[in-house]
Amino acid sequence: MLKSSTVLQLYSLDLVERARSGRTLGPAPIACSTLAEHKVDAMAHLSGSFLGRTAGLAPQNGGKTVMAATKIVKKAQKAAKSAVPRTFKKFDGDALWLPNTERPAWLDGSLPGDRGFDPLGLAKPAEYLQVDIDQNDQNKSVNKAGSIVGAYSSPKVEATGAALSPYSEVFGLQRFRETELIHGRWAMLATLGVIIGEASTGISWVDAGKVELDGSQYLGFNLPFSISQLIWIEVLLVGGAEIYRNRSTDLQERIYPGGYFDPLGLASGDDNRAFKLKEAELKHGRLAMVAFLGFGVQALSTGQGALGSLAKFASSFAPELAEKIDPNVQL
Repeated sequence: MLKSSTVLQLYSLDLVERARSGRTLGPAPIACSTLAEHKVDAMAHLSGSFLGRTAGLAPQNGGKTVMAATKIVKKAQKAAKSAVPRTFKKFDGDALWLPNTERPAWLDGSLPGDRGFDPLGLAKPAEYLQVDIDQNDQNKSVNKAGSIVGAYSSPKVEATGAALSPYSEVFGLQRFRETELIHGRWAMLATLGVIIGEASTGISWVDAGKVELDGSQYLGFNLPFSISQLIWIEVLLVGGAEIYRNRSTDLQERIYPGGYFDPLGLASGDDNRAFKLKEAELKHGRLAMVAFLGFGVQALSTGQGALGSLAKFASSFAPELAEKIDPNVQL
C-alpha cells in the first residue's frame, strides 16, 4: 500500500498530464479521510474508486485547463494535509540542563523547574565529622589527636520564623529555591518596567535616576514627592512586606501564599496544573534574570538603555529600523 502523499503525487501528475494533452480531466479522488487511513491501493484511487466527477474541460482552452488542474491539485493536497493527524513524540527520559549528565543525588526532580543544575554542589546537604577529644596528658611526651568517631548529615532545613535569618541552614536547597523565585519575580518586573518606561517616556533606564533628581515623575506625570521620600516609602512598604513574609514557618506559604495573590484560583484544586504553573513562573523568572543581566552589560558597553542598545544593533543592517526603535539613539 502507498501513503496518501504518494497517491496525491501520482494523481497530481495525472491531472497535469491530462490538462497539457488536452484530454478531459479525470474524476476527483475519494475523500481525504480515506487517503489518510492508507487503506486503499494507489491504482484504485486513479482508476475507479471515486466520489463525484469534475466537469470536462475543452482541449482548446489550453492555459485555462492547466490552471484549473493546478487549483484542483492544490485543494486536494491541502485537504490531505489537514486530514492526516499530527503526532509528536513525547520525551520520556529525565530532562536535565545538559544532555548526557547525571542528576545529583540531592536533586530528585520533585521541585518545579528542577533540571539537575548544581555544578558547584551548593545545595548539597552539609556533612559533619564527629571527632574524639585530643589527649591532654602532661605526663606523656606525645599526646595523640582525637580520631574520627563518625559522620552525620545536617538535619532537614526548616523555617525558623526569624526576620533576618528565616532558615536553619543558609546553604539549603529550600532557601536557594526561595531566593531564586524571589529574584526571578523582581527581574520580571524590572525587565517589563524598563521596556515600558523607555518606550513611553523616551528616557533610558540608565538615565532615569538623573531625571528623577530634577523632579520625581512616573510615565510623564509629576509626583508630589522628592527622591528621598520615595526611597523611604519603598523601604517601609517593601521591607515591611518582606518582614511579614519571613515570619511564616510554612515553606510553601512563604513563596506561594495564594489567597489574594491568586484571585482567579489558577493554582488551586488541580495539583498537576499548579505544578506546571510554578514551573512556567520559574522559567520566565530565569529568562528575565538573564535578560536584565544583558541590560546591565549593554549599558556598560554602549552607554545606552535596552531599546537604545537594540537600535544600535539594528543600525548595522537596517538604519531605518533603528530610528523606529529609538529615535533618540546616538549611532
